[in-house]
Amino acid sequence: MYRVISDDERIALFLDYENLAIGARDGLGVSPFAFGPVADALAERGRVVIRRAYADWSSFDEDRRLLARAQVELIDIPQRLGGSRKNAADIKMAVDAIELAYERSFITTFAIGTGDSDFTPLVHKLRELDKRVIGIGVQSSTSQLLPPACDEFLFYDRLPGVERTPVEEPDAAAEEVPPARDDVGKLVAATLAGLARHADGPVHASRLKRAILRKDPTFDEADHGFRAFGELLRHLADEHVVALRAGSAPGDPEVFFPEDSGEDEAFRLLADVVRDLGGTQLSGLKDQLRKRWPGFSEKRYGYNTFSAFTKAARARGLVTMEWDDAVGDYRLEVSR
Repeated sequence: MYRVISDDERIALFLDYENLAIGARDGLGVSPFAFGPVADALAERGRVVIRRAYADWSSFDEDRRLLARAQVELIDIPQRLGGSRKNAADIKMAVDAIELAYERSFITTFAIGTGDSDFTPLVHKLRELDKRVIGIGVQSSTSQLLPPACDEFLFYDRLPGVERTPVEEPDAAAEEVPPARDDVGKLVAATLAGLARHADGPVHASRLKRAILRKDPTFDEADHGFRAFGELLRHLADEHVVALRAGSAPGDPEVFFPEDSGEDEAFRLLADVVRDLGGTQLSGLKDQLRKRWPGFSEKRYGYNTFSAFTKAARARGLVTMEWDDAVGDYRLEVSR
């Protein structure tokens, strides 16, 4: 007999269907809207116990049949002469979501499918009610205000199974630039350093991933060429950015900084540059380091700012760092 696992996230899905369907059609050439990739992405995150889509369904005849087969409840908002069906659908969807949050306490997560910033207050209210919120939207039609408000945001364009059909030749200047792999190492290292400073015990991979998503709800390791977060961590371990060891739960290793992370080399470079300059101000020093090491970044070693990195060098006795009132900046000298 199947028994519900209490640890599963219980998800209620609400789709602002007109926003998604038009965004997918105009931005990706996808018509009718393919619901399967959304269902698959949410299935990986928990049990979807409620599925609702809001629209004037007289405008989406084929979509209506496809969604009905996928067990989505269709909420019809008919167009009224002189009225705005879009605003009516938005209001109905927001009211239903809040009502459900109060009446169904077992629902832990709300998935809101829209790119409309008008739903940002709804997201804030759901999070105030201690609900996790996953946003879903087409990248080209998603407001920049919405993703940061969510706990996690899934761009429909990036979901496995979404096949983009170019509508027109894209402007070469507007083509999306894939994120650099070095950037993800800096993000992981900076997040790990923050957790390590405040954690009483070891930092596990699952906790690290949740913290990264709180910083950047659009984060997806697949954008950096990795199939899973664990694969990304193993790559960073090979690069000596982080180190891994078996955790208390299978598949959830402890993550920490290796003893030899290249940090000593970075500190030596700092001291060498300060020595060669005969002492220098903090302002502009990072640029001097990058002239010798173009890939230098303090975030790779877990420091949020370059100032924090130089203070760590001072604590190690490599440099002195004193405030200079005359120039309004710190002055660094090599320790003698």
